[in-house]
Amino acid sequence: MNPTVKAELIPSGKLRVGVNLGNFLLVNKDPAGGKPRGIVPDLAQELGRRLGAPVELVTFAGAGETADGAQSGAWDVAFIGAEPQRAEQIAFSPAYLEIPATYLVPAGSPLKSLAEVDRPGVRIAVSARSAYDLYLSRNLKHAQLVRAEGIPASYDLFVAEKLDVLAGLLPRLVTDVERLPGARVLEGKFTAVQQAVGTPKARTQAAAWLREFVADIKASGLVAELIGRHKARGVNVAP
Repeated sequence: MNPTVKAELIPSGKLRVGVNLGNFLLVNKDPAGGKPRGIVPDLAQELGRRLGAPVELVTFAGAGETADGAQSGAWDVAFIGAEPQRAEQIAFSPAYLEIPATYLVPAGSPLKSLAEVDRPGVRIAVSARSAYDLYLSRNLKHAQLVRAEGIPASYDLFVAEKLDVLAGLLPRLVTDVERLPGARVLEGKFTAVQQAVGTPKARTQAAAWLREFVADIKASGLVAELIGRHKARGVNVAP
């Protein structure tokens, strides 16, 4: 391996991997207080194996805090949704998997389609600084985003404030809808969050190597295998 790649990825001798604990589809907290489990921790270990370096998981409560770690130097690599705003600080690989995002509406809602949501007066609960929050912030023209810290809190806000819409990842919304009699998940998706591997932007050789790493884990079937192993329903290997 190019020595520059190793120097950029493991400057301390270990691979520090930023992990968003808020993404329940890809990371699960160990109820016994041990290390996180799931697709991302497994991929982090695969990265470390290929680099011949021990792995330290640097955990964050949400995606926004994980992204902030690029500027603060908290991690060498992070598994996080690729977004243009984040790309100002992070060099992203192509996506290794994607997660559809859509809307949930309460019982009796007149909203029937995704296109109808972006109207004046419509209030949308959303997890602050999530990838789909960043997407909606760029693309909505009329509806109002009402933010909460984290996915569970966005659901609680939606219910408590009787908001018009809950934005979220499809696999989570299909469980949320079961808790709300008469609620509906709107058909389709407004975006698909592209989960990628990132490194601080100045580390150009590391970024090039990570692009090859992601291409290989998709082509070899490792990503698909991990999706099945961890029963991550509703996520797909990125095209």
